Formats: sequence, structure tokens, C-alpha cells
Amino acid sequence: MSFSPRRRLHVISFALGIALVLAVTPVVAQASVKNPTAKSVLKAAQKAMSQESGVHIFVTSTQGTSKSVVVVDIGATYGEETITSGKNTVRIIVTPTDAYLSGSPTGLTLIMRLTAAEQKKVGTHSVLMKAGTSPYTSFHSNLTTSVLTGILPPAKGTKFKVGGGEHSKDYQLTWKTSASSTTSATTSVLTVSSGSKTLPLNEVITGTSGGGTTKFSKWGEQVVEHAPASANTIPYAKVFG
Repeated sequence: MSFSPRRRLHVISFALGIALVLAVTPVVAQASVKNPTAKSVLKAAQKAMSQESGVHIFVTSTQGTSKSVVVVDIGATYGEETITSGKNTVRIIVTPTDAYLSGSPTGLTLIMRLTAAEQKKVGTHSVLMKAGTSPYTSFHSNLTTSVLTGILPPAKGTKFKVGGGEHSKDYQLTWKTSASSTTSATTSVLTVSSGSKTLPLNEVITGTSGGGTTKFSKWGEQVVEHAPASANTIPYAKVFG
């Protein structure tokens, strides 16, 4: 099973090919960036996101014939992610001291890449990962607000214009990502609010193999997750050795 960190938010569902559409509170007419450029808007957006304590994310995506839904609550020290792809489901919870992984049999094997033997050991329990371990660190870094530092593209190679979004004065950023050995080339269009908070509003990622949308709401929410009962957990070492 791989716990590789997901440094870009559009791969928040473990390579399910998710695209982003972010929705925040309505913007006001006053522009938040004077003489905006790709560089200045990205800098302002990065600063705005760094001041947010949490966010709710709802993702829908299509890759080939596969459709997926990912729901995430990202907080400063707590986080939760639920992945649904057909009948396959996975749930991940992060607290300041532990992380928990559970899911349907096929969700654990097809999405999380557990072996059949590992999945059998988990059963209906949640795999318990303690703070300080590599598995915990990976989940914590991807389900808490530190992951937001990787959502924005570099200014170099990003095209910029005003307008094109829901509001005529919003900022629109467009860039391309080259194909790799496992993914097709994609085009991303990110709309950023020109209002009092320069937060991303929506991003659409399209590629030859699929695309999708993500809606962000509740910027600034306080996320607190409750751990499963200890009787319903199984230590990581008992599953993976």
C-alpha cells in the first residue's frame, strides 16, 4: 500500500484524476489586487489561503468510464476524506494524534491498493496509524491545511486574464500540464476571486482520459473529527507488519 504524499490538491483522491472547481462566498466588486498579473494574483491567493483555518471540498470526476466522488474537510490539525467510486468506498480520518483508514473490501484493494490478505485482516475495522509514523505523516500532510500550499501553479507558463468567471472582474489563470507515463496531458483553468478575499473560485481540468469538478465551501470552518472507538480499530503493524 502506498502512502505517497499528494502534493497537488487535484490528486487528492489518490490518482483518481480529479479536477477542481472551488466555490467560496460571493465576491464584492472592489478588486483585491492592484494592476493584477499572474504573479501578483497567485501571490495574493497564496496569502489568502494561508489565513484560512479550514475548507469543505466536494469533488466529482470522470476518468474513462469510471466516475468518482470525493468529499473532504480540511482543517488545521484535523481532516477527513471519503472516496466513492461505484461500490468502492474509502474513509480516512486524521486527528492530532492518530490517523484512521477504513472502507469497503473493494475500496481498500482497488483504491488504496491493499492486497486481499491485508484487506481480510482489516475487515470492518479502521487501520490505526500513530502520529510520528510515516503513514500518519503522509495522511496528515494531505488532509490538513498544509496541503493548500500546493494548489496553485507557478507563475511561469501561466496565462492570465480578467473575466471569464461568474463575475466579470474575477481573475482567470490557464496553464497546461504535460503527459507522464501514467497520466494524459491536461489543461487547467482556475478562476480566482477579485473580491476582498483573493481565494480560488473554480478550476476545471480537462484531458483526453477524463476530467471533473470540485466545489469548495465553508472557507474558514473549524474542522474537528472524532476518532472511531478503540474496539473498532486495528493497529497498522498488524495489517502491514
